[in-house]
Amino acid sequence: MQNALELNSFVFLGTLPIQMARHTQAHLTRRIEKFRSAAYKEQKKEQMQYYMGAKLLEVGVDPNNVVYRWSSQIKGNDEEWTISAYWGQSKEELS
Repeated sequence: MQNALELNSFVFLGTLPIQMARHTQAHLTRRIEKFRSAAYKEQKKEQMQYYMGAKLLEVGVDPNNVVYRWSSQIKGNDEEWTISAYWGQSKEELS
């Protein structure tokens, strides 16, 4: 997950640094028990979105200029939620 939020990556080839392509998306996944109340689940979603926004700010991406998508899957007794953030080229490709 941390690698998806890093924007500046360099590879050193000999003595010359070569800048790699910048990431334009990030994903955060959490598991929540299915039996939890709707209020609890809503609070967890808000926490995930807040955390994603904070991480985006840390790497220099404006969280207000990002497209967010939510997905969920049932995994046994849990729900697995993923919030995805897209900006730059990835945001353009969503259209």
